[in-house]
Amino acid sequence: MSPRHSRVLAPAVAVVAVAALSLAPSATSALTRTTDQPRAAGESRPASCAKATDQEPDSSQKHELTSGDLERSYVLRLPEGYDRRDDWPLIVAFHGRGSTGVEVEGYSELSDLPAVVAYPDGAIGTGSGHRKAWQGAPYEAPGVDDVAFTRDLLTAIEADHCIDPTRVYATGKSNGAGLAALLACRLPGTFAAIAPVAPALYPATRTGCAEAPATPILQIHGVADATIPYEGDPDRDLPAIPEWVQGWAEHNGCTTSRTRTKRDIETTRWTGCDQGAEVQHVAVEGGGHVWPGGDIYSGGGHVTHTIESASVIWDFFSRHRLTSEG
Repeated sequence: MSPRHSRVLAPAVAVVAVAALSLAPSATSALTRTTDQPRAAGESRPASCAKATDQEPDSSQKHELTSGDLERSYVLRLPEGYDRRDDWPLIVAFHGRGSTGVEVEGYSELSDLPAVVAYPDGAIGTGSGHRKAWQGAPYEAPGVDDVAFTRDLLTAIEADHCIDPTRVYATGKSNGAGLAALLACRLPGTFAAIAPVAPALYPATRTGCAEAPATPILQIHGVADATIPYEGDPDRDLPAIPEWVQGWAEHNGCTTSRTRTKRDIETTRWTGCDQGAEVQHVAVEGGGHVWPGGDIYSGGGHVTHTIESASVIWDFFSRHRLTSEG
């Protein structure tokens, strides 16, 4: 293995048994749902939400909080029927460099899901222009602790809203996806799963990951991404995406992998993992630095509509929740 493709995580076990199938994830399976995932047999119906909020269900609203002596902002989306249950999943979606939470809500379609969704804003980073950025990249805002901000954000949302703490998830694009990856390592036992899309995996986003607990991870990336190359970038110390993903599969102790292909989508799923922490990788042939399936501009390059990222992400998140073991 060449130095440019060095492992991100310490390997734990070998991944075996790759089998080719013929199907890819559905493009619409999650976005048409109006209720949460089915309850198990004998599970009682959740109570109505008893936490008062001025925000109406089926709406998005800007909020502010103080974290690390800085005033931070985020958009919070409450789903349709929010007031009818007390155990909503929570998704935190981090924007890319130079973007905003409002923009992520616009192109991601995450607000169509049966979940509460938070779209936080980064602080102004370094480099050309006054662009918002997140911790873990060379252009991060000096002295800003976005791991602590995320912890404060979750505390604030869970205090005032009806959230199921076992179903809290993180996603994001580019620089924000890099932060989501870092949070899996720096806030163990917080997120039931993460789903970075086209992540900017600079070295600082990978610190502490070798000691992190097994974490379910879905990664989506365009093979023709010119901003965060699929095959890595040694000049910026960015790993090859397939090896980063397989490194997590080995870290999670996964024993089996299967690959499915449909048109321009190749999906590899690792199972038999510690604590059920499966790993899934979706490669978009010819895909650019974009949010696959989006109808609104999200970055440069080709946008596939074979899948909808929000649908694939929701299907993955819905299979995972935190347990007493981690």
